[in-house]
Amino acid sequence: MPKIVINRTQKRAQYYVENLGNEITLDMVLIPGGSFMMGSPENELERSEDESPQHPVNIQQFCIGKYPVTQAQWKAVAALPQVNKELLDADPSEFKGEQRPVEQVSWYDAVEFCDRLAAHTKRQYRLPSEAEWEYACRAGTTTPFHFGETITTDVANYDGTDDEEHKWLGSYGRGPKGIYRKETTVVGSFEVANAFGLYDMHGNVWEWCLDDWHENYEGAPTDGSAWLDENDNLSQKQGRAVLRGGSWYGIPDNCRSAFRNDDLIRDNRNDNIGFRIVCGVGRILQ
Repeated sequence: MPKIVINRTQKRAQYYVENLGNEITLDMVLIPGGSFMMGSPENELERSEDESPQHPVNIQQFCIGKYPVTQAQWKAVAALPQVNKELLDADPSEFKGEQRPVEQVSWYDAVEFCDRLAAHTKRQYRLPSEAEWEYACRAGTTTPFHFGETITTDVANYDGTDDEEHKWLGSYGRGPKGIYRKETTVVGSFEVANAFGLYDMHGNVWEWCLDDWHENYEGAPTDGSAWLDENDNLSQKQGRAVLRGGSWYGIPDNCRSAFRNDDLIRDNRNDNIGFRIVCGVGRILQ
């Protein structure tokens, strides 16, 4: 069998730490501005037409969470004063653990989290645009995953077993099959970051993006902004938003950098859906 190569390099990332109180912090990593090709090339294995056309996007620098939001971070921010949405369940997750990602949160819940944190810190916290998410995930790579052409359950949390009923494969390309943990894992536990210093971009929990769902990239913004339809009032949004990154429940194909999920409307909650946050204007440590 050909040797499977997972690319591993050591780099240093710039970041700042947001103090949420009671020794709970949130690491925000600086993502430098640049250009990239969004979507998948036509020869990428298991690609979908909704990842077309591949197109250049220019991104301004921003900061993004080093990890998906954890249950400890969620609880701390849920206790802050309401901005728009009245109630945030302080402990919504199915799989308990302070350092596991929060799940069972809707898009509206995630937006309210960002709004409360922004009001508390006076910084511009929000969900990432779909373009920002993919740019941050790829970290300069053009392969299906930020660590190479394939994926294994040694470096990410997804379903690495075959499912005969659904005709799902537990392997991707020439990669091996793996295990199925059937639950979330502690953020960063695989100790595999991309070149920007971000963890868990492939698998663990799906991550909400700001954008409305569109069937393809025809007419998509090229400046990295969220692609929103006529009703751009985020608190009044209806319909489907985009999810990225794959999850513990999903197959390896779903974990690809270019994969787009539109399965759920914004008010759905699921034990394989979480989010990470962006700060449009970050404070950078020197």
